[in-house]
Amino acid sequence: MSQDDLVERLLNFLRRSPTPWHAVASMAARLEAAGYRRLHECEPWQLAPGERVYVTRNDSSIIALQLPEGDLSALRMIGAHTDSPGLRLKPSAAQASAGWLQLGVETYGGVLLAPWYDRDLGLAGRIHVRHPDGRLEGLLLNVERPVAIIPSLAIHLDRDVNQGRPINAQTQMAPVFLQGGENADLERLLKGWIADQHGLEGVELLDFELGLHDMQPPARIGVAGELIASARLDNLLSCFAGLEALLAADGRQGVVLAASDHEEVGSASACGAQGPFLGDVLQRVSERLGGDDEGAFIRLIQASRMISCDNAHALHPNFTDKHDAAHGPALNGGPVIKVNASQRYATNSATAAMFRDLCREAEVPVQTFVTRADMGCGSTIGPITATELGVPTLDVGAPQWAMHSIRETAGARDVEYLTRVLTAFCNRAELA
Repeated sequence: MSQDDLVERLLNFLRRSPTPWHAVASMAARLEAAGYRRLHECEPWQLAPGERVYVTRNDSSIIALQLPEGDLSALRMIGAHTDSPGLRLKPSAAQASAGWLQLGVETYGGVLLAPWYDRDLGLAGRIHVRHPDGRLEGLLLNVERPVAIIPSLAIHLDRDVNQGRPINAQTQMAPVFLQGGENADLERLLKGWIADQHGLEGVELLDFELGLHDMQPPARIGVAGELIASARLDNLLSCFAGLEALLAADGRQGVVLAASDHEEVGSASACGAQGPFLGDVLQRVSERLGGDDEGAFIRLIQASRMISCDNAHALHPNFTDKHDAAHGPALNGGPVIKVNASQRYATNSATAAMFRDLCREAEVPVQTFVTRADMGCGSTIGPITATELGVPTLDVGAPQWAMHSIRETAGARDVEYLTRVLTAFCNRAELA
């Protein structure tokens, strides 16, 4: 595969995926173009060896399966998440101050707030409407032009701002939206955008889940184009690499791609990794293709392996002291195995050894991240999935800077490295 073509496909995916719902819709479209058939959880499933299928839950989580040509004895599973930290609108979002209509927001996940100032912000998410005939429908909305901004306070009015100060998300992060709009009807504006995008008139707006997003497009940067800068690299880069690997799989092995919502807020939801979605799907597949004798599902899970993909903290040239001296992953240095003795990552020596062997086979460099012993460590869907299913798991990810910022940075070559090793995983005949 061409590295440049791969990066362009990633940038296009990022542009079209301002929310988890849009990301899932984009992934589903690519799956269907490749011949995958959609399943619905409320209907019986008819499955055949070698078939390719996918299923969604809440329209924000998706599981795709390449069923093996032969017996269903083991699965090569790739996990990622579709959500990213950001600012979400409150249900009664319209608020007025100093002659401006503003939007009341709440933080979603561990968002890095400062970079949200002075950005051209669009609006996107999911809206539920009632049609004149009484039918309810969920619609995707993406206002693809700047409609809001969170202006900084001039330094003349806050001389100590560069000395560091806390940001109050309630009082200091409300975007300005419309001048002289104190009496503006936000619902009317949303209906206008729905009409523009979906051609619907006369619908009643019932509820919404909307968030702000940066209108600056993803870009390849650096003198040699060695970097990628974009919103939502954490963790749409992993969703993209997992999807590319699944689509490139030779079809002989059983492969699962599970991209879940709500990782950034703990995964505890019906469609999150801590919920039953993946287990439900695998149980149904096992009943159809793996046998219904006692212990068949447990045998399948224990013979399978899960690679949890979520980006890793790269060594920052301005803050080298934030990494352990022996574990500072470099951008464009290959995928990172993430290790934590307290099980914040699911990696153990057996699963790490398997991944290192895959990297050797795929001719991909590999790195390791361990946090400093005097610093805390984030977590991923890896330990959650391992706990819920019991599947042997490891945590890996492409290295990046500025995690949880409105604009993050990753290495262009790492996209190809991660995709190549995940493809090797999908095609491996024997799982160690």
